[in-house]
Amino acid sequence: MPPPLYTVGGGEKLAMNPLYDYVFLNLEGAYDPAAVRAMSQGLHSPKAVSRKTLIVRIPPISKDGEAATRARVKEIFDAGADGVTIPHIRSLDEAKLALSFFRDAKANVWSPSNPKGDKIAMLMLEDPKAIEQRKDIADLKGLSVLACGIGSLAQALGGDRAGAEAGTQQVLVETRRAGLANMLTANSQDVDKRVKEGFLALLMNGPTADEAIKIGRAAAGR
Repeated sequence: MPPPLYTVGGGEKLAMNPLYDYVFLNLEGAYDPAAVRAMSQGLHSPKAVSRKTLIVRIPPISKDGEAATRARVKEIFDAGADGVTIPHIRSLDEAKLALSFFRDAKANVWSPSNPKGDKIAMLMLEDPKAIEQRKDIADLKGLSVLACGIGSLAQALGGDRAGAEAGTQQVLVETRRAGLANMLTANSQDVDKRVKEGFLALLMNGPTADEAIKIGRAAAGR
């Protein structure tokens, strides 16, 4: 199956939807900086009804290595994105390495200690060892969003969905303590519950995404 085609027109269409606060561009499986440029241009269309934050997920450090990931973080910001997500962080040391990429890119990262920052540094914990080190990772400086990849964690736990949910809740506790945002996928069946649990960023996709967002906004009093 060929990778999705991202166009300026597609970005412009998203920019015209008043329900969206941000757009999450997933390039983990097929990295393409041209897609970022196209989406950024479309989201900044004069037809936009509001300013949409563009967050781009890139392949993990474990896939293409430190040098490639470091270069991609800068390349993504240079292409017009507002945030970069690095998935599959495996340990505290790898989290420290990942955050150094944002410093090297000279990104002014929003964090609890830098509330005037305008870029987003997001890390995803999807490995049992990283979940164990969640408290120390949440305390790192220069971090905006810390999330548990619940589906990937379930796979790493041999299909244990309950264990993955427990890991997700453990990461949520630490993000709330540290003043970080926490992102999680949601749908129309569980978005109300996730809002009430305290998740600050919920990610919906597919044909029922808009319905789920409306439910989530109502639950959040928006």
